[in-house]
Amino acid sequence: MFPYHRIFLKNGLEVIVHEDHSSKIAVFNLLYKVGSRFEQVGKTGLAHFFEHLMFGSSANVPVFDRELERVGGSCNAFTSPDITNYYMTLPAANIETAFWLESDRMLQLSLSEKTIETQRKVVMEEYKQRYLNQPYGDVWHHMRDLAFEKHAYRWPTIGQTLDDIINYTKADILDFYNTHYHPGNAILVVAGDVTLSQIENLAEKWFGPIPSNSSSWSGQLHEPVQTIKKSKELHSNVPTDALYKAFKMPGKGEPGYLEADLISDILGSGKSSLLEQRLVKNGKIFASVGGYITGSVDPGLLVFSGKMESGVSAKAAEDALDEVLSEFIYNEISERELQKIKNQGEAMKTYESIQLLNRAMNLAYFAHLGDPDIYWREFEEKSKIQAPQIKAWANQILKEDQASVLYYQSIN
Repeated sequence: MFPYHRIFLKNGLEVIVHEDHSSKIAVFNLLYKVGSRFEQVGKTGLAHFFEHLMFGSSANVPVFDRELERVGGSCNAFTSPDITNYYMTLPAANIETAFWLESDRMLQLSLSEKTIETQRKVVMEEYKQRYLNQPYGDVWHHMRDLAFEKHAYRWPTIGQTLDDIINYTKADILDFYNTHYHPGNAILVVAGDVTLSQIENLAEKWFGPIPSNSSSWSGQLHEPVQTIKKSKELHSNVPTDALYKAFKMPGKGEPGYLEADLISDILGSGKSSLLEQRLVKNGKIFASVGGYITGSVDPGLLVFSGKMESGVSAKAAEDALDEVLSEFIYNEISERELQKIKNQGEAMKTYESIQLLNRAMNLAYFAHLGDPDIYWREFEEKSKIQAPQIKAWANQILKEDQASVLYYQSIN
């Protein structure tokens, strides 16, 4: 566990300070509680679009990257269904520059027609290159739409369609900015060679005067319980067939979430996983296979996916996958296998704690869930889970009537 202090400004901004004087570096991480699940049908992809817009200009900053590079800093960002996260690494002596840059674009981002149209072209090109013109690139467009009926998880962060990106109006963009980009919807973490009093003063100076938006967003729809298996066939010019089979699972923090994570680890994480050993190393059906969870705040997906050997169909591969899943449900989980997975988790946690940026991001993310300490409590809880608990949840989750299956079939 690493030390931190939490501060709340009057405008609602949460500030977390993590002091680490082992080097002269600082990390400035600003998380906004907005991702693609806060969008509406017909206007999807706006959260990701804003990630691009935020690196343009603001009232007092002509070019964001250039100003940061002048003080020896670097920056990046990412958008997920649940959050948008912006981060900078720079010499700790120049930390105030980060406060100036980030506060200026929170308060007065330059949303000129030129900036909007420039970034629209960039995002449209990204959409075409990554999702339309790559083999299997549109998998998650189809899988999310298949698995979810009502919830905004049913489209990927890039957006549901290219037309949505084409048709954003300036009013749409301004409304999204005003609704989601304000102190009351953000968590700031500053980590590194800084002090609590220093960051408290800088936060008050640069962010304290920025007003919050008191309006709440209420567009999200509740996802109904799935009661029948769903499937979809795609035919495309891809090298081999591919299979994607997803099961509904609890959301982050809910009972069963950690057990589902362990199920995915045991079955499909790494070269020593059960699926890898049975279906790749000792089989002739899968060329590759894996399992993972979407890690969603709301109920999400436990996914098994793989590419087939040449000439093997995705439907034949599903039969082989189902056989392994069935055996997993009915057979005992060995203590050795479970302990190996837990040891891997502990090693990953240790690795994460070494990197200052990872520490800052984890503090921000778990604060957004309600409390930074959830980061450690979740790890401790996961390490105590025993085989019978995993088995019980495997029986609940790995049911055909909760499955959504995508057969990606080659036309070669």
